[in-house]
Amino acid sequence: MVKQFGDRVILQFNNQTFVESNEAPRITRGARDVYYEDLSGGRTREIVERDNGVRIITIRNRNGDVIRRSRVTSDGREYVLSYVDERYYNDVDEWRDPGDDLPPMRLDIPRRDYILDSEEVEDPDEYYTFLEQPPVERVQRLYSIDEVKRSARVRDIARRIDLDTLNFDFGSATLSDTEVQKLEGVATAMEKLLKKNPAETFLIEGHTDAVGTPDANLALSDRRAEAVAEALTNAFGIPAENLTTQGYGEEYLKVNTPGPNRENRRVAIRRITSLVAPVASNSEQQ
Repeated sequence: MVKQFGDRVILQFNNQTFVESNEAPRITRGARDVYYEDLSGGRTREIVERDNGVRIITIRNRNGDVIRRSRVTSDGREYVLSYVDERYYNDVDEWRDPGDDLPPMRLDIPRRDYILDSEEVEDPDEYYTFLEQPPVERVQRLYSIDEVKRSARVRDIARRIDLDTLNFDFGSATLSDTEVQKLEGVATAMEKLLKKNPAETFLIEGHTDAVGTPDANLALSDRRAEAVAEALTNAFGIPAENLTTQGYGEEYLKVNTPGPNRENRRVAIRRITSLVAPVASNSEQQ
């Protein structure tokens, strides 16, 4: 079942509800040219050409899922940001959580090594030290961006930064200039990682408190994630194609309360490269 909620689409798969947004404005902003090609099997190829000669090439399957994204530099060098074997999508008409194929999560490291709260960060270098660490368990296979977004079990393989110093007003997805500056530490860490590997991918998750309807909160949380992605690109130069966003509404409350709560109006970041990119996945599993 699909319905529109403002500029977001609410989807329901097997009793699970997700929100989807159009990432094209972020990816194509400032592009010299954007064009599309129809491929076999209902697939499409989107090519974004930028003034510096860089091309962002995205292939989507018939369901609209990103199955491959790469950046091709002006000298012809290609960096694969995400890739998934299409065999996992053959004849799939309904959503199936790939996390169902994984054993229960077992975590044998301290919480701070798995979830980093911005409020506890004393030295900005801690963001880089945290983000450069490998996943907390072996990655069984490559996943699509959409699989990672939709599967809590798969996402939990990657460590998480909770940007709990970032403040959103009640019902708002707007970031003031003061709030944007709070992203400097994590942006610097991302930039450092991208210098080592230009194919890094980061998932930005948006969350709300439990006030309001679930659908409205899904849309609001998705806009919050998008606002952080826009800030990272516009204020700190993190390429838009290295960032993907997803809102989860009130589903994962940090403080279990039905009332308004600032801590629940938050954004989190995960480095998901090992889950979606072939080279990184192989190198980090040695």
